[in-house]
Amino acid sequence: MSDLVPLPSDTAAGAPARHRRAATQRVREARDRLTSTSGTRPAFDHELLRQYAQTRLSASLVVMLLVIATGILASLWISPLNAGIWTCGILIIHALVIRYCNKFLGIPSSAPDITRKWRLRFVLLDLLYGLAWTVILLHPSGVDAVSNTLMLFVMLLVVAVSSMLAASLPIAAFAATIPVTVAVAVNFVMRGTLDDYILAALAVTAECYFGLLAHRLHSNTLATLQARAEKDALIGELEQAKAISDEARHRAEAANVSKSRFLAQMSHELRTPLNAILGFSEVMKSEIFGAHAVPVYKEYSADIHNSGVHLLNLINEILDLSRIEAGRYELNEEPVSLAHVVADCHHLLKLRASSRNIVIHEMFEQDMPKLWGDERAVRQIVLNLLSNSIKFTPQGGEIWLKVGWTASGGQYLSVKDNGPGIPEDEIPIVLASFGQGSNSIKSAEQGAGLGLPIAKNLVDMHGGTFTIKSKLRIGTEVIITFPPERVMSALAPMSDDSPPLQPEPLTSEKSRPRHRPIMSAGTGL
Repeated sequence: MSDLVPLPSDTAAGAPARHRRAATQRVREARDRLTSTSGTRPAFDHELLRQYAQTRLSASLVVMLLVIATGILASLWISPLNAGIWTCGILIIHALVIRYCNKFLGIPSSAPDITRKWRLRFVLLDLLYGLAWTVILLHPSGVDAVSNTLMLFVMLLVVAVSSMLAASLPIAAFAATIPVTVAVAVNFVMRGTLDDYILAALAVTAECYFGLLAHRLHSNTLATLQARAEKDALIGELEQAKAISDEARHRAEAANVSKSRFLAQMSHELRTPLNAILGFSEVMKSEIFGAHAVPVYKEYSADIHNSGVHLLNLINEILDLSRIEAGRYELNEEPVSLAHVVADCHHLLKLRASSRNIVIHEMFEQDMPKLWGDERAVRQIVLNLLSNSIKFTPQGGEIWLKVGWTASGGQYLSVKDNGPGIPEDEIPIVLASFGQGSNSIKSAEQGAGLGLPIAKNLVDMHGGTFTIKSKLRIGTEVIITFPPERVMSALAPMSDDSPPLQPEPLTSEKSRPRHRPIMSAGTGL
């Protein structure tokens, strides 16, 4: 068990270790930004390129339809041959883009130095794609309003589609749209009319708008990737922490079970020599074989006997707690009168309380039915609680023992004293095995800190509740309750005309019902 207790040095070293991990992560992120082509982490650059390639592949059919429709429309103001040549040329460029996108997606992300090279390829292809659109838009087609409107419409459509498709790679979007926008705007400006100036301004404004939109989409995509990376890192840390926690818990449980089994098996080996010590010291103390030549020997024999009794009680408590923790403590259930058990325990400890001038008051409700439980366990619960109250109540103090009904129909026992009390933050400590509060440490009658944990575990085994209420310099009250299911109720009397009982057919041992007491939440026998 010692290897499971964290050393102070380990705890103190935890904070510097966390600071070192955080500093290492910051250095790694700074190095990634310096070696990245876009100021982000290299893993994000590759993922952005993957999204760019996947978007271009998914929209390949839409781009082809746009090119073909524009070629057919262009044949209205230019020769069909030129329109067909332009359509075939831009479709070839589009096919190259699709081919390189497929090729890029087939390359594993672990391949060295691929992001920078493919990023340059995609930018050049989009630049060539934009220049190809510039050719058809600047072809002489007249200067009437229809041609101007048509040119502006096609330009806006090309800029919008290119900006959306290349949003994951903004520089590629600008490479595809800026040549088209600049060419169209310059063409309008060179005409020299007010309407053309307005159209040129609209073209530049549209380019700025779609550029801003592409940048916003790129920022959102990058934020999504960062959030996903942080989530994956957090999940990894949680899984690692859970694995470490599970391993530590399994080790602690195995060590605890081994300890409990070891102590549970030491009953005979520990009690046998103690019985001899107690027996021989009892003989020497009682001077059965004659008086001691030196009277001091009699006092020493009494001290040996008292120490042996104290050690035997301590061993019994440890063994009881070990059997409870190991799951080897079995309840021998039978009808038990709670008030009778409390009265017997009061009688046993009355002499100890009288020696300290402590008055014990009994407040029992009358005619209470019996409980279905383990009488030895209930007796041990009461003895532990009452012994604690007597131990920590100052001389001349008072203790109240109450037995009665709970609001739900169960039964309760209350042991209340006017002792020094327990600080609220120390209540979990005194309920833990071998735990002792500050008042217990200052007391001359120190125990092993097992009385309350054993009592609480025994109450839990009966399905009850264990509650401590305490205030400093006022006193402590321990309340235990037994559920209504353990309260026994009497059967109703049989009438004279009741039919005789018929013998039941023999059944297998598995299907034969067990004999259980009839229990209810009634008000008594």
